Amino acid sequence: MAQTFDVCIRGAGVVGRTLALLLARERLRVALVGSPATDAAPAAADIRAYALNAASRSLLESVRSWPDAAHATAVRQMEVHGDQSGRVTFDAARQSADALAWIVDVPALEARLAEAVRFQPQVELVPAPVPAPLTVICEGRASSTRQELGVEFDVTPYAQHAIATRLHCERPHGQVARQWFLPDGILAFLPLDGAEGNSVAVVWSVPQEQAAERMALDAETFAHRLQDASQNALGTLQQVGGRACWPLQQARARRWCGAMPVQPAKGAQRTWVLAGDAAHTVHPLAGQGLNLGLADAEALARLLRERDYWRGIGDMRLLRRYERERKAGLLPLGLTMDGLQQLFARTEAPVQAVRNWGMQGFQLSGPLKDWVATRAMGLR
Repeated sequence: MAQTFDVCIRGAGVVGRTLALLLARERLRVALVGSPATDAAPAAADIRAYALNAASRSLLESVRSWPDAAHATAVRQMEVHGDQSGRVTFDAARQSADALAWIVDVPALEARLAEAVRFQPQVELVPAPVPAPLTVICEGRASSTRQELGVEFDVTPYAQHAIATRLHCERPHGQVARQWFLPDGILAFLPLDGAEGNSVAVVWSVPQEQAAERMALDAETFAHRLQDASQNALGTLQQVGGRACWPLQQARARRWCGAMPVQPAKGAQRTWVLAGDAAHTVHPLAGQGLNLGLADAEALARLLRERDYWRGIGDMRLLRRYERERKAGLLPLGLTMDGLQQLFARTEAPVQAVRNWGMQGFQLSGPLKDWVATRAMGLR
């Protein structure tokens, strides 16, 4: 007899696997579209790292997928530097928290999630989509299923590309995340390898016309450029591993849910819903992208768990409630990230003076700065 499923999740990334484990906990049968070969692929050259907040950590711990301390470095402090004298600092101790965030190695996180899925009998990894009352699309911002469904994806491109790499530093990072708003881009150093580590993950947002030139630099010259841009904060730098580059954008799908185009001859309606980058993307300057995707997974799983007993898994009213909740949660952050990006993209001297004056005022704002910190930490 053919296996039947309650939910089919298209996309076996971090958001898709987390959602599968959350739904399996509710005794739902989940088909996760992916390839076993993905789990077996070597991850040594993977340079990606995520900044995850307390809400994301709690969610991943609930499905037993949080990496160990060597692969999830706590950020105790954060320093944000303007292009003149502006400076803002955040401290976990002021928030009575263990960390402002954790910088997590992507390979380690994906390995923990893959292991949890393998030991969850309610989840089956399948090579292709299967029929189910509800299909959740977690395929990322270039989702082919979203395109096939005809969902419009409103994209606001930025005139920037992000360059990512990893560095070994002469001095230890001290569990401090550092960010510089520079005349020609935004540079972030994210601490890696635990409390005593000397490595950082780098995300450098640069003007798109400069991206090719910087990607073509040899490793030594590129490291010297980063050392200058970071004001020698961690001493001599050495590039470790390769570099990745991608265009930056803010985007959001106009519709997040709907009916599948082909319905069964008999039985309940089949529906679809978007989650993660398939639904939205934001500028990486605040490191909130995956936090938003995991919040999607948490919200969808919660609404399915709390639904009225007579509502089916693919009930459209339920899915529209999810869409409204997540759009409302996304809007303030999206507007803030877009505003900051636009503000720091301006190079006029009066604009530079005003924004650095604003940073100095924000540094002294007390309750306002605390409120922003707790929101970014996922504590409210």
